[in-house]
Amino acid sequence: MGEPGLSSPSESQLRSSRTTSLSLSFPALREGNRMWERAPPKPGELPSPLPTKRTRTYSATVRANRGPVYKGVCKNFSRSQGHGFIIPSHGGEDIFVHISDIEGEYVPAEGDEVTYKVCPIPPKNQKIQAVEVVITHLNPGTKHETWSGQIISS
Repeated sequence: MGEPGLSSPSESQLRSSRTTSLSLSFPALREGNRMWERAPPKPGELPSPLPTKRTRTYSATVRANRGPVYKGVCKNFSRSQGHGFIIPSHGGEDIFVHISDIEGEYVPAEGDEVTYKVCPIPPKNQKIQAVEVVITHLNPGTKHETWSGQIISS
């Protein structure tokens, strides 16, 4: 390798002697490799308890898939924050939508007509969030952005 007497960190960790214990090192889990790490919360910030498409339980996904399809209008959506709200067409409280639950190629903009299903938000399941959100009609006269970053006027 390099100079004699020097070894890589992984080689030194795999050696065993009577005075030290054996420890294994996996390259994918080493410090500095961000493949499995989540960014630590900032001071005073709690990790998000909201279930994303990836973290939602199988049973919650099945219940949402079996549920009815609702219509609504996008109230607002922030791509940088990764969430927004939908105003239901049948009235009632605004419904939260996470970036992972949006289907299609466009980022929702204010006034876009959407269809969605609902899923309860744990742990108390008192509120709901929109899942399987599909933009059915783009708001005319506004600029829309694709997920790849292209700006399109409608």
